[in-house]
Amino acid sequence: MTEPHLLVDDDNGVRILTINRPASKNALHGALRSDLASALSTADRDTTIRAVVLTAVDPVFSAGVDFKQLERGTGETGNLTPAAALRAMTTPVLCAVNGACVSGALEMALSCSFIIASERARFADTHAQLGVVPTWGLTALLPRAIGVRRARQMSITGEFLDAAEALRIGLVNQVVPHADLSSAALGIAQRIPAADAVGEMLGLYARGEDMSLSAALTAETAHSAGRSYDLAAFTAAGSAAAARNRTKDRSE
Repeated sequence: MTEPHLLVDDDNGVRILTINRPASKNALHGALRSDLASALSTADRDTTIRAVVLTAVDPVFSAGVDFKQLERGTGETGNLTPAAALRAMTTPVLCAVNGACVSGALEMALSCSFIIASERARFADTHAQLGVVPTWGLTALLPRAIGVRRARQMSITGEFLDAAEALRIGLVNQVVPHADLSSAALGIAQRIPAADAVGEMLGLYARGEDMSLSAALTAETAHSAGRSYDLAAFTAAGSAAAARNRTKDRSE
């Protein structure tokens, strides 16, 4: 029986999507691209899912688009790519990078809410090496993550960054031992509350990226203008959060 190229699991309100083409370095062929975009959209519509973890089976995260199989997947269009689906999400997505993350896969990682990396993770943009130009957003996303000068260097040279350097320059949020990657990503995801405020905050961050400070401040104020809050529910949520933090402090 053929193994599915995308594994889908749930754990306490977290949808885990695992790329599963290890024999092809988890390269993204048409069927996988289509299924991944669809799975992301499905998760975003599911009100029981508070966060998504996107990862892959070892030993690599993904070599990017599978240039040996360039046919489109069923329903795939130029606008329906995994990276575009990720950027459209109102549900937070953690990218758990377990190994090499190259080109199209890097574009997907950059389109996630944030990135947790294994110590074995490596990152590269090899589009120029292959004589092609990015189409999933790399030239817009990479400089916003690490600065335009370092982004130019990565794209033009195709150099690989190891996990430690990726952390140093702000490409990833955190680096953990390889054996702890899944549990670390799941632990972070399960700390995200099942609240509409999460999606709204992600939306404000996205809008603010292209604004001046004053415009971003105005946008945040306007977003909440005239909104009323349930004081009792707010107080209860604050007390619950404080209790969780006290429990965490005692366990450490």
